[in-house]
Amino acid sequence: MFNSKGSILILTSLLVISLQAMGDDDEHEGKRNRADVAPVNNAAYAEECGACHFAYPPGLLPTRSWEKLMSRLDDHFGENAELSADIVKTLTVYMITNSADHSTFRRSKQIADSVKKGSTPLRITETPFVKREHRELSERLVQDNPQVKSLSRCDACHTNAAKGSFDEDEINIPGHGRIED
Repeated sequence: MFNSKGSILILTSLLVISLQAMGDDDEHEGKRNRADVAPVNNAAYAEECGACHFAYPPGLLPTRSWEKLMSRLDDHFGENAELSADIVKTLTVYMITNSADHSTFRRSKQIADSVKKGSTPLRITETPFVKREHRELSERLVQDNPQVKSLSRCDACHTNAAKGSFDEDEINIPGHGRIED
């Protein structure tokens, strides 16, 4: 026989399950282009640092790493990157204020949490979090790939890195394509 309370309960349950399933299908759609690290929003930083390499969002390293990097610009990975004292001060304040250990962004927090207190990585690729996230990539995809060459070229594969988004669904490895789980 027809039980209206039972039918309503079943229909409501089916509706909830359907809505959840539809939400799961679009789970990554809402996240696309959403920053998980604060994007660079400082013109001086973008100009000075971005003149030679990708302007890494400060949320990819902890404060102590940025302080050490800025204290030795005369030997910045084998290059002289010295700047005026005023610019160094401006950039350092920006980097520290937005560093991984001062950030509220999810990925920055994960990076900060992965770096041991006594450690001061000078390369983003030296942080335990970044190492772990890239551990499955072969040399063929990175070092032997003339369009990538190094993990330090974040923007070569992370198509929205400049927007602060490092979502794995937005990765496109040059000469290879998307990474599928």
